[in-house]
Amino acid sequence: MTAQHRIEEQLTDEVIASFARTPDPRLKVLMEALTRHLHAFIRETRLTEEEWTRGIEFLTAAGHITDDKRQEFILLSDVLGASMQTIAVNNEAYENATEATVFGPFFVEESPLVGVGGDIAGGAAGTPCWVEGTVRDALGNPVPGARIEVWEADEDGFYDVQYTDSRVAGRGHLFSGEDGGFAFWCTTPTPYPIPHDGPVGALLDAVDRSPVRAAHLHFMVSAQDFRTLVTHIFVEGDPQLEIGDSVFGVKESLIKRFDEQPAGAPTPDGRALGDKPWARSRFDIVLAPGQNKA
Repeated sequence: MTAQHRIEEQLTDEVIASFARTPDPRLKVLMEALTRHLHAFIRETRLTEEEWTRGIEFLTAAGHITDDKRQEFILLSDVLGASMQTIAVNNEAYENATEATVFGPFFVEESPLVGVGGDIAGGAAGTPCWVEGTVRDALGNPVPGARIEVWEADEDGFYDVQYTDSRVAGRGHLFSGEDGGFAFWCTTPTPYPIPHDGPVGALLDAVDRSPVRAAHLHFMVSAQDFRTLVTHIFVEGDPQLEIGDSVFGVKESLIKRFDEQPAGAPTPDGRALGDKPWARSRFDIVLAPGQNKA
């Protein structure tokens, strides 16, 4: 070991030792591991002072652009795959349970109750789409009363919170029936770019990566005694699936058919759509057991 290596290792050891009296044992583990890996990154890459400064400036810019409607640090976590890795660690595979994927930055509490067969679109632009399915446990038993949160971007690629007029559109919640069934109207998902006018967008440009997400519809499903599921469904045949999802959220099991229906085709609930074409999809959800008390 060279003298330089000894100096570098000694510093890492000193910083780790500084956390020895941390009262919270979990925080102690996190800070020690963070120090080891951060110092290892600096040493492996031989990080320059200029690069360190640019990194600080990047994080500062991410903080400045973040507000109550935009979370640049979640975007950063997403594009680095850290969000999906956290999902993987915290949602261990369980038999045939539906796979989880990223939460995203656009969920809003207290979405409208739309009821079974209701419309979450709320006037959002897009092709009407009927989505139906069931919520069951791993043994195939129905899970009645599961709360199903749904949210999505409109056909222009924007969520309601990205507009400045306080609209509520493209989101809602409903509850599964006694047979575990659910159904609702929404708009057919389309690909869209994550916000890329800030530091995360500049990073993607620098590494020649697309900011576009594959077309998807968000779900969060919770029920007593089951693990809360946060997931999406993706549109089979979407060309973006071949290019890649900017936040690494796609899983094969979550790609679903969205069957296009011609204008005038009868709708499942008799809704009159006039001369509009529409689509339909099915998503059967299987919840893993857990401690959720929803």
